[in-house]
Amino acid sequence: MAQPNSFFDHSSPASSLEPGSPVRATTVIAIARDGRVAMAGDGQVTMGETVVKGAARKVRLLRDGNILAGFAGAVADAFTLFSKLEGKLERWPSNLPRACVELAKEWRTDRYLRRLEALLAVADRNHLFLVGGDGNVIEPDRPIVAIGSGGAYALAAANALYEHTGMDAPTIALRALEIAAGICVFTNREITVLELEPA
Repeated sequence: MAQPNSFFDHSSPASSLEPGSPVRATTVIAIARDGRVAMAGDGQVTMGETVVKGAARKVRLLRDGNILAGFAGAVADAFTLFSKLEGKLERWPSNLPRACVELAKEWRTDRYLRRLEALLAVADRNHLFLVGGDGNVIEPDRPIVAIGSGGAYALAAANALYEHTGMDAPTIALRALEIAAGICVFTNREITVLELEPA
């Protein structure tokens, strides 16, 4: 598994790329099982059709390790949304559903925020959410959320592993990302897995 590091560093060959190319980061999955909650993200960042970084960190712990959050989409937009989410969590520290709904409302109605291109996966020990700029806050029936270009592949793999094996949440997250990386060209095998500490 990749060690956590910064989204970008000075070795990224961005200077050789065309100005205005969208910078994107891709697949993230979150899973809860048997009291354990894990989130995994691959490390690939592309600008246009060029890979500019292979070991970016797209998942992080918030609120003193009590919230997991990950993004798929434009990196700068994701930073903005993480900051907004942290603000909502400051206001509603014990109410993740409310914080996510308030973020989605602001995201959809704010003139600047609604131009942001990203999706968020957010989880605590009781809830998993997909939060989008269209105002949607989705909590799935089965506690698995996947976003990004390889999200459908990761979700399918995770559902199969969840139903047919006894793997724990971190292991399912890792294996699902590895499977997605074998199919999706925008997903690599430099995977970061984070887990919430038991309450």
